[in-house]
Amino acid sequence: MRKVVSQFGEGPLQQKLTVGDLHFLADVEASKGGSGSGPNPHEYLGAALAACTSMTLKMYAGRKEMKLENAIVTVDIERVDDVEKFSRDIQLIGSLSNEEKERLLEIANKCPIHKALAGTIQIKTQLIN
Repeated sequence: MRKVVSQFGEGPLQQKLTVGDLHFLADVEASKGGSGSGPNPHEYLGAALAACTSMTLKMYAGRKEMKLENAIVTVDIERVDDVEKFSRDIQLIGSLSNEEKERLLEIANKCPIHKALAGTIQIKTQLIN
């Protein structure tokens, strides 16, 4: 996996993010002290889960020759009593049997980001100067 690098951008809280040759921004909305120039970190976390779920479903359906035309995944995150609560809605578009839909729902829970978020996470932090 390519490393993600974040550094100060313009404005009060904007961050310039780099992944390989890709460049994008993170920020928070103005009501929270930012300028709203990009998704906030929680939105990126939701985007990671949504994208991974959709990719996983597309790959699985392709291997199994299912007639999945699209998987629209919507993720919302809210914090309640110091717990991050993820709500993930999946809309499957295509000519699919009920059995295929149920199997795809099972597969959604096996996407790597779902597994990472639901499993044990370790974060090693160090200063490098």
